[in-house]
Amino acid sequence: MKKLRHPIQKAERYLREARQILDEIAGRDDDYYIDRKYVKMAGRMAWRGVLTALDPVLEIRKGSKRSYCIAFRDYEDAVVSKVEGKIDVLRLLNVYKTLCWSLGYDGITSCDIVQIALEEAQETIGWAEKHYQGDKVDIMSA
Repeated sequence: MKKLRHPIQKAERYLREARQILDEIAGRDDDYYIDRKYVKMAGRMAWRGVLTALDPVLEIRKGSKRSYCIAFRDYEDAVVSKVEGKIDVLRLLNVYKTLCWSLGYDGITSCDIVQIALEEAQETIGWAEKHYQGDKVDIMSA
């Protein structure tokens, strides 16, 4: 299998895999997912996709080691310095709280909340794609 080098493609792959986990493994009973473990896994995977899209756009990891852990506040500050309006910062905060905390750690099982979180993640990746400058930014391989 070929490695994806484009960060937006990698981010979209993470999001697709998160949806696949929810659709195929987590199980549904009407409006709720059955297995919280897989909701957590999908939430973390979707959040990883958002970070994969944001890293080269915001240049937070530029010049640092791959394993370097970035605080959310650093992403927030970078978005503030890069964006046209406050809405992008609020979207990032919502995506962080829903994907990372509500899904990734708490494993919230409401299908409606999960779908909204994934839609917000897709919009954030779209924002990153709009601001991505390709060869001008170092792309980390994963």
